[in-house]
Amino acid sequence: MKQSKKIAITGGIGSGKSALCAILRGYGYAVFSCDEISARLWTDAAYQRRLAGEFPDCLTDGAIDKGKLTKKVFSDAEARRRLEKIAHPAIMERLLGEMSAHPVSFGEVPLLFEEGLEGQFDGVIALRRPVEQRISSVRARDGLEEGEIKARMAAQLDASELDGRNCFLIENDGTPQTLERGAMEALRHFGII
Repeated sequence: MKQSKKIAITGGIGSGKSALCAILRGYGYAVFSCDEISARLWTDAAYQRRLAGEFPDCLTDGAIDKGKLTKKVFSDAEARRRLEKIAHPAIMERLLGEMSAHPVSFGEVPLLFEEGLEGQFDGVIALRRPVEQRISSVRARDGLEEGEIKARMAAQLDASELDGRNCFLIENDGTPQTLERGAMEALRHFGII
């Protein structure tokens, strides 16, 4: 049986990962998202029990309160590490399982380099975008305040640290044309087309 080719897509919040994923889906490729898998995990009773046991101070009416937990982990690095220890293995197991069912697939993995997960993929596409554009994009998309956005950025790899990494780097200026061109170049780079 031929092995599938799994390509990770990464970059900081607001860098254009979702837009690139939409382009690749439009080309007909299987594209998966750690954020979507994480959202599905919130409906898993066993996962909820693990979170409730680890974060009893984030319960509302006996159930984990996602808002409380989010606020806690983005203001407390130790709490974030405890959450990641539960969430990341569960998310990655599902992501890689879903990707394996396709000859070529892409997985959006926001904390790929931070968690040392790049070795689980056949290649990496990383996106870099100016900070001001990222903040503006996230504010428009999610309605977050600049301080909340910067706190999330601080928990991620700085864009300058992408230099020298083993990845195909797309410099995103925020235009659809740049991402479309970057998608095609990445597909050629990885021998997909």
